Amino acid sequence: MAEHELVNELRPLEDAMCAVLEDLVMTETPSSDTTLLSRGSLVASTLIHRLLGDVPEAVDVDGRRHLRLCGGGKNPVLVLCHLDTVWPAGTVNRWPFSARGGRATGPGVFDMKGGLVQALYALSLLPDHRDITLLVTTDEEIGSPTSRALIEDESRKSRAVLVAEPSAAGALKVARKGVSMYRLSVSGRASHAGLEPEHGVNALLELAHQILAIASSADPEVGTTVTPTTARAGTSSNTVPAHAEVQVDVRAWTAAEQQRVHLSLSGLAPRVPRTRIEVSGGVNRPPLEVGASAMLAALAQQCADELGLPAMEQAAVGGASDGNFTGALGTPTLDGLGAVGGNAHAEGEWIDTACMPQRAALLCRLLQRLISGDPDAKGATDRNALNTTTRNA
Repeated sequence: MAEHELVNELRPLEDAMCAVLEDLVMTETPSSDTTLLSRGSLVASTLIHRLLGDVPEAVDVDGRRHLRLCGGGKNPVLVLCHLDTVWPAGTVNRWPFSARGGRATGPGVFDMKGGLVQALYALSLLPDHRDITLLVTTDEEIGSPTSRALIEDESRKSRAVLVAEPSAAGALKVARKGVSMYRLSVSGRASHAGLEPEHGVNALLELAHQILAIASSADPEVGTTVTPTTARAGTSSNTVPAHAEVQVDVRAWTAAEQQRVHLSLSGLAPRVPRTRIEVSGGVNRPPLEVGASAMLAALAQQCADELGLPAMEQAAVGGASDGNFTGALGTPTLDGLGAVGGNAHAEGEWIDTACMPQRAALLCRLLQRLISGDPDAKGATDRNALNTTTRNA
């Protein structure tokens, strides 16, 4: 099949792709609901069988089901997707999938069910899948606690990882910040706020001091954010709080910055007499540094040129994905190959349906090049070259 024919073959399938996307979106898969996720995995497995002719393996880890389709070849290309979304059960009752005027909306349509559909159609045009592993996980939105080991194991076996997460307004994601998550808990002593407040030890007052200290660990000049997010304290309006806690979100471009913030938060000390503090948590995802993606991004641009598609812009983003894990292991990783759209995790998230065939064609051509063994593709999956690029980035 000539390169330009990929786009020509996929373009008439836009409506079919939307129909598959509707099935996935209307089958709700909130990260926290393993029952709905199992149901969604069954729908996804049926779609994979229908489009690719193979039944994926169900991999159950701690009561949560992931899907894996292995071609059986050595050193495959790993196509990485996730099925779970941030949207709670029942969202489709008030906001069902809809597609009109080239725009589709619905909970999870952009992050990342549109990318999953594109990946399946890209794979459907390949004559066989022996050099490809497809992995569809169900806990990415909550930090991949059960799928991380599975992702890393598959990454170590693979020559490259292509992540079908949403694009950044069409741009490939060549770098992502690392994510660390913490909880700081304060213990004090309760007492009646009116009768004997002096007998209490105010945990909320201590938390206020700690929140200011936590926020001061950020470094805007290098892009490190340290954000107190949710907090709670006390039991009633007339009781000195005996307990308080805050959750903290940390984002950094480098592992060194993650470690600096970790040491800073681990070294916090109480300010209010007789209070005690405890800090738990740490690094969830390491950064995806630009060296892990540079050569694959160049290859993707070659593929776009061959297909007659617009130039592939590149973006560095604050959000993390499972590609952070694979890039940190030294596996060449390219992210943001999924849908073109916007409003991820927000009401009204959407995708451009006309771009779905184009993005599927791009992914298909990239896979063709990577499994063909041509010189540019070999260079893009050279781990030694990646490590050199990373050191020089």
